[in-house]
Amino acid sequence: MASDTNKEVLIDLSPVIKLYKDGTVERLIDSPYVPPSPDDAATGVVSKDLNITPVVQARLYLPTLTEPKQKLPVLVYYHGGGFCIGSAFNSLEKRYISMLAAEAKALIVSVEYRLAPQHPLPIAYEDSWTGLQWVSSHVTEKPGIEKEPWLTEHSDFSKIYIGGDSAGGNIVHNILLRAGAEPLPGDVKIVGAFLSHPYFWGSKPIGSETKEEIEQNVACKMWLFAYPSAPGGIDNAMINPFVEDAPSLSGLGCSRLLVCVAEKDPFRSRGVLYVETVKKSGWNGEVEMVEVEGEDHCFHMFNPETEKAKDLIKRLASFISY
Repeated sequence: MASDTNKEVLIDLSPVIKLYKDGTVERLIDSPYVPPSPDDAATGVVSKDLNITPVVQARLYLPTLTEPKQKLPVLVYYHGGGFCIGSAFNSLEKRYISMLAAEAKALIVSVEYRLAPQHPLPIAYEDSWTGLQWVSSHVTEKPGIEKEPWLTEHSDFSKIYIGGDSAGGNIVHNILLRAGAEPLPGDVKIVGAFLSHPYFWGSKPIGSETKEEIEQNVACKMWLFAYPSAPGGIDNAMINPFVEDAPSLSGLGCSRLLVCVAEKDPFRSRGVLYVETVKKSGWNGEVEMVEVEGEDHCFHMFNPETEKAKDLIKRLASFISY
């Protein structure tokens, strides 16, 4: 919505979002909605939208097939945006996920979870789990489940991946912990997961951070805005997996993990610490880290045509198509 100077602002998290006293929300940096495409000119990827439940939607991406019944790896993807902005249906996501689907030759289900502040956390986590459950349900013969033909015809359910950027990377972490403790329909297993520039935060400085920097950073304010009732506030285990009472990372429910960080990203130190913590946890899987020099947070989504962005997208694609 357009800004209204006559209305009183309740919470101002510029340049990201404003909440007005009348309950109106103004998302300041969202990219525009774009419809799905019957044939993406740049990649040849076909996309379509559907309802998973009355409140959870998704956009599906199918790359060019080499044979009619070809089976593909499946990626369940979660977009970023600090749990407050972003969409599976916006122009940035469509361009990026189309490129990733084409490069990985994977079927991608991009989940449209509900956003704060209208739907405060943990709703986004629940919606994201619902999306993964729905994908997994396609291996079962349960009556009453309306199945999606792309998934029934083209999914290789031995190659289920999850991934996300920024807040989406945070969602991936929390979904993996849940998947390690709670079975998915059909006992589907997550083979691998990527956390790209994951959104983790906390009250204690890490690396070169200062106390003032972490408290004043919009990352801290966004979490408290998205989850005002979070037990522990910014040290809730969902945003800070390094606190003493956080679940052990040995319980992550996948066998392969890829964490991507960027040199100039404010979240870099916590992404690096996440990898180190996983390695020390006793988790029985393979973990890799990719660091891109000279780049900032989610650079590959905002400028996907640069050489470094193309290289990172290829790296993510090779992880999925492994």
